[in-house]
Amino acid sequence: MTKDEFKQSYPFYIKQDVIWGNMDAFKHVNNAVYFRYFEDVRMAFFEHTGVNANMEATQQGPILASTQCQYKLPLTYPDRIVIGTKIKDIGEKRFTMEYAIYSESQEAITTTGEGIIVFYDYKQGKSCEIPAHIKKNFNDALNAIHH
Repeated sequence: MTKDEFKQSYPFYIKQDVIWGNMDAFKHVNNAVYFRYFEDVRMAFFEHTGVNANMEATQQGPILASTQCQYKLPLTYPDRIVIGTKIKDIGEKRFTMEYAIYSESQEAITTTGEGIIVFYDYKQGKSCEIPAHIKKNFNDALNAIHH
């Protein structure tokens, strides 16, 4: 898969360098770091789509219910990666984000994953409906390539 094809498949993405400090004794990126990569793109997406601003204003926002990761190829230093995301499905109170990591040096997807995110009312301590404007912002963000 080319980087352009990756960006078409995962229309919201960020770029990062693999840093030496994320390597483990086996000379590849430690498995726990991949969840941080997923978190980095998830938080950038939330910032871009107004989720974080909504959370500050209403105390209603995302909470990660579950996450998983599939390791396909090891990442090593040095490398530049593109971390992409898209929304696989969206319901009344929850949505599923898909993630993928593309290695520029390997010219391949090295890692994929998913996260189930529930919209949560932090004042009331229970799940709540995803606001319509947030759903619209999700749609808008995923229909325009992010650089």
